[in-house]
Amino acid sequence: MFFPSLAALALAASASAAIINVDVGNSDGGLVFNPEAIFANVGDQVIYTFHQKNHSVTQSSFAAPCSPLEGGVNSGFMPVAANVTEGFPTFTITVNDTKPIWVFCDQAADTPNSHCGAGMVHAINCGPDGAPNSFTNFKQSALNIGAQLKAQASAPPPTPTEWTTADYGTATIPAAPVAETVTVTVTVEASSWVTTYASYPGSPAATPASLTGNVHVVKVGNSDGATIFDPPFLTDIPPRDIISFEFHQKNHSATQSSFGAPCIPAPGGVDSGFLPVPADATSFPTFNVTVNETAPLWFFCRQLKPDGSSHCGAGMVFAVNPVESSPRNFSAFQVLAKTLNGTNSTGAAAAPSTPSQTPDSGASAGFATNVALAMGSLFAAAAFLL
Repeated sequence: MFFPSLAALALAASASAAIINVDVGNSDGGLVFNPEAIFANVGDQVIYTFHQKNHSVTQSSFAAPCSPLEGGVNSGFMPVAANVTEGFPTFTITVNDTKPIWVFCDQAADTPNSHCGAGMVHAINCGPDGAPNSFTNFKQSALNIGAQLKAQASAPPPTPTEWTTADYGTATIPAAPVAETVTVTVTVEASSWVTTYASYPGSPAATPASLTGNVHVVKVGNSDGATIFDPPFLTDIPPRDIISFEFHQKNHSATQSSFGAPCIPAPGGVDSGFLPVPADATSFPTFNVTVNETAPLWFFCRQLKPDGSSHCGAGMVFAVNPVESSPRNFSAFQVLAKTLNGTNSTGAAAAPSTPSQTPDSGASAGFATNVALAMGSLFAAAAFLL
């Protein structure tokens, strides 16, 4: 019986390997790979020939078409003068498997003149047309990035932040954004209705996730007696979703306030009252708030410590839908609470009095309370006490 040697097998594989030529750019300075997509077998070699301008062959990924893939192949830039007619530089990729290889030109990356953003991308063994990982989808993602870069470049500069003072004390804070009154038709599942609401820059859409809403559990305190809300804030919470405050050890409250007065109850705002929980508790009282608007909502614990300092002044605050990209983000809210009401604050002395506190201890309250939070007209007709 004849057994071919390894050398013979290697020679056969080498003989069957194909060479595929791809032009990078052209004599007209076009931002193209030609052909844009190819199919290759294991062992095939793809030879990229660089033409006029200054291009690269840089590996990326389907998810990020214009970003270099860590550890991926990269030719570096290959400048070619306009008058060159021969001796074009080349770069070769050997195909080691049949997985897709995504390629782009990295010239002018992250700028409006991005070659990738203009569609200068290439693929080896991409999915067929109609498949999620088709070349068409890959190129469209690159074009979308280019469009976004151009839009950002042409956008007017951001409006300088306006400032005001907090509702008490002397702290300077970012001014409240101006709301825009919006009327939209909302469709959820099989139901549709028209609603008018105040839309704030960066606020989530007014469309509920479902007719009944999702429940988000927020722990108030913990078994160690910490003065925290966990998580400290929630974003992208649509109307009808429910914030379920779950009270743990010590004696806390979930009290609505405002950004400018973080440790003072908001007039007409919701308030759980104090819900004392003993150290050995295994079941915990809850207080549910149904969100009926898209504007940021601010909360704090209004409990005092034995030394007279406040939980809020220690940073025990919470927010729903803070616009984290704006100056009035959660961190700014928490810092303001500490500045105005912390043990070293100057604003605390000027703070208006709050409803009387109960001792920071007490018996367990094993019940659940529900309230709909309705500030503004959004879903006012649907607001109800649960």
